[in-house]
Amino acid sequence: MELRQLATAYIFKEEKLLMIKKSKSRLYNNEFWSGLGGHLEPDELNDPKTACYREILEESGIKESELLDLKLRYILIRIKENEIRQQYVYIGETLKNQIVASYEGELEWLAIHEVLSKHISRINRGMLEHYLVHRDSECIYVGVITMGEKQEPVMQWSELRDPMIF
Repeated sequence: MELRQLATAYIFKEEKLLMIKKSKSRLYNNEFWSGLGGHLEPDELNDPKTACYREILEESGIKESELLDLKLRYILIRIKENEIRQQYVYIGETLKNQIVASYEGELEWLAIHEVLSKHISRINRGMLEHYLVHRDSECIYVGVITMGEKQEPVMQWSELRDPMIF
């Protein structure tokens, strides 16, 4: 088994969310939408927030100093063949109006109801749906996508809390 770590940012400006439309990926050959992000570099493995800032800057031109309250809110886990994928999801805001053209895809500010109507991965859709219900929570949630009893993908959620034990 290999481990692949990713960092993703969902950035709000007022009630709109910055999304990127990609034509395809290594795992998926059709157009899809996503937050900003990508793989952690070897020197970022113990610091996914640094990777997240790097990806935001590379894909949108938004600098760390132009972000407000960027916090780790989700850790998403899934298995894909011989790979465990662990995605650190940060959510924050910006006041910046201008974004740069991205080599990764088309950037667009979308209303949240528009986001959920777009073609996004099952795990990220599940996370966004969960976030909308728990938006005011300060917790970090762990989401695992797995196969349910009816052989359909299901999300399982847990709050990540220190149990204060050895």
